[in-house]
Amino acid sequence: MNVQVGIDVGGTFTHAVLLDSDSNALLAHAQVPTTHSAATGVASGVVEALRTVLEQGNVQRGSIRLVAFSTTQATNALLEGDTAVVGILGIGTGATAPLARHQTRLGDLELAPGLALRTVHRFVDATAPGAAGRFAEALRELAASGATIAVASCAFGSDDPSLELEAVAVAGEVGLAAMSASALSTLHGLKLRTRTAVLNASILSAMMRTADMTEKSVREMGIEAPVSVMRSDGGIMGLDEMRRRPILTVLSGPAAGVAAAILHARVTDGIFLEVGGTSTDISVIRDGKAQVSGARVGGHRVSTRALDITTVGVAGGSVPVVAGGRVVDVGPRSAHIAGYRYASFVRPREIRQSRPGPDDGLLRLDCSDEAGAITVTPTCAANLLGDYAEGEWGRGSAESVEIAIDLLGLPGKPGRTLARRIQELAAGKLAGVVERLIEEHRLDRDSLVLVGGGGGARAIVPPLARMMELPHRMVEHAPVISAIGTAIAMLRESVERNVASPTDSDLLTLRREVWERLAAMGARPDTIQVEVEVEPSRQLLRATATGSARTDERQPERPIADFDALAAALFPAGCAPPVLVAATARLRVYQAERERPTLLGLVRRRETFIRVLDDRGIARLQKKGAACLARSRAAIPSELPGFLDQHSTYGDSGREPPEVQLLYGSRIFDLSGVPSERQIAALAAAELEGCPPEEPVVVVATPR
Repeated sequence: MNVQVGIDVGGTFTHAVLLDSDSNALLAHAQVPTTHSAATGVASGVVEALRTVLEQGNVQRGSIRLVAFSTTQATNALLEGDTAVVGILGIGTGATAPLARHQTRLGDLELAPGLALRTVHRFVDATAPGAAGRFAEALRELAASGATIAVASCAFGSDDPSLELEAVAVAGEVGLAAMSASALSTLHGLKLRTRTAVLNASILSAMMRTADMTEKSVREMGIEAPVSVMRSDGGIMGLDEMRRRPILTVLSGPAAGVAAAILHARVTDGIFLEVGGTSTDISVIRDGKAQVSGARVGGHRVSTRALDITTVGVAGGSVPVVAGGRVVDVGPRSAHIAGYRYASFVRPREIRQSRPGPDDGLLRLDCSDEAGAITVTPTCAANLLGDYAEGEWGRGSAESVEIAIDLLGLPGKPGRTLARRIQELAAGKLAGVVERLIEEHRLDRDSLVLVGGGGGARAIVPPLARMMELPHRMVEHAPVISAIGTAIAMLRESVERNVASPTDSDLLTLRREVWERLAAMGARPDTIQVEVEVEPSRQLLRATATGSARTDERQPERPIADFDALAAALFPAGCAPPVLVAATARLRVYQAERERPTLLGLVRRRETFIRVLDDRGIARLQKKGAACLARSRAAIPSELPGFLDQHSTYGDSGREPPEVQLLYGSRIFDLSGVPSERQIAALAAAELEGCPPEEPVVVVATPR
């Protein structure tokens, strides 16, 4: 049996899981304290968790195919000031040199209150010959000013990085580590590219220590499998890439949970809430994809991408706030940070020996034996109200919670009433955020589900769902969901270009470039999928590739007896029985309709819904108001233009083609980010190249 290991390095604990490579079944899991203060940093905890989970799973070292981890190390390095002094070597030529001098001088960058990243700056006008000598002089001055690493950033370096690369080579000769700004971003915007490279360089040393120590320890354990790290955009990359671009891991912890929600829990359309002890990370999943946006690091905008995650300071371990003898808020202070124990995890006898704490606004009991303080968290409230099943992680003593509430002596608040009050206040802090996300992303409430993950999910997500009148479900193995996401995440790479009016050739060239990059990173060619997006308002062209180092084309574990019944459960109430309208080799497309009254019931509107299931019975795509075209691969080029024309709309910006997904085999190729019918057709042809003429293909089109 082949296995893979996922490790999530959290602020308090490091979780490790062992998964069967073929089925993704959880074989073992382990938890150890995160080793922030160890001589080898968090790498020590990674190795301890790895050793523990391998012992529990009783597996041979040679059967391990992948070790992947997500880490807060990059974030912590920035927030705790563990950063290098960065020397900025600005470069310009001709008339733009004065502007380049100004835009590359960043000064000190504030990372947190009282902490700043120090930069020193020199500028070289490379218009005249002999730039190499001036580079050497400027780099020596940067080193003398305290810089331990330099960033070479040149005006228009995104188009021609030759001067940046020359400066990096000179830096090697004078003994100063250096990197070019264009190595991280090829977008225009000199100040943004410089800032991104500076932040990356500032944590390079800290992250290289983590990468080197982790890899060394893994190899000393006799494991030869690749070691990868989670990226902020939901994919993984090898340690060599991490050593070059550590900034891509700054938000890797929350990204791991979202990856698991998509790949493990198979969430197609939903809002994923990963609930810890202190905070809840909220993200939108639409059409089986996480939403991605421009990242911010230490409050500064950078040119890298990250999953669009909103963090709210309420979770399973939040402490209730008291004013005027009643609970008025829950959080943001958590029991973990305050050093309080959960009432549900304390023996009733010990609670009876405690007394109400001082009137400082926090709900707690103080133990007479100086064993610390006890509080009633949302997790405690859920235990009292019977929300936890027998043996479920987080299950504690309802009796202890009831005793604690009685001792607190809040007027008119019997145990269950106070527990519901705590749940309602906690859920209320999240409800507004979830409503905003539904509106911003135009999510269809008929298809929407709240999905809970993380150790505190049971305490938060069910009451939130009741409050918002939305369906919900818990992911399997919720407490270790981030570690699972790390283990099963796909390799990922993204390339961006500023192109004013991209041609078909521009799109196809960028598609090929990112495909080749991911293949070079070790992705199996038959698993690589590329998504191309065009943002005309920003003159931006982006291609993102995902793929697996192992095949993801697994056959179903057992045959599905009744696909029709599975499909029927996915459609909203009031729909007619769904009909199978199209299929590929491993995907089934179902359609159903319903009529809804409008205008006081005088008019009835017909709504159409589409659901796509794979051969494991898992929903892969959910659409409202969509239509589909089912043809052979040979017929698609001639029929696709007319189909797109039929479902195009007209808006403020003129004619808009529909959102398009191309289905073939087990793949769903998303073309919704391409605004031109001609370019959709060109990319579809490139995607289907090599397929047999008789290959069944389905095009799903949703008018915008």
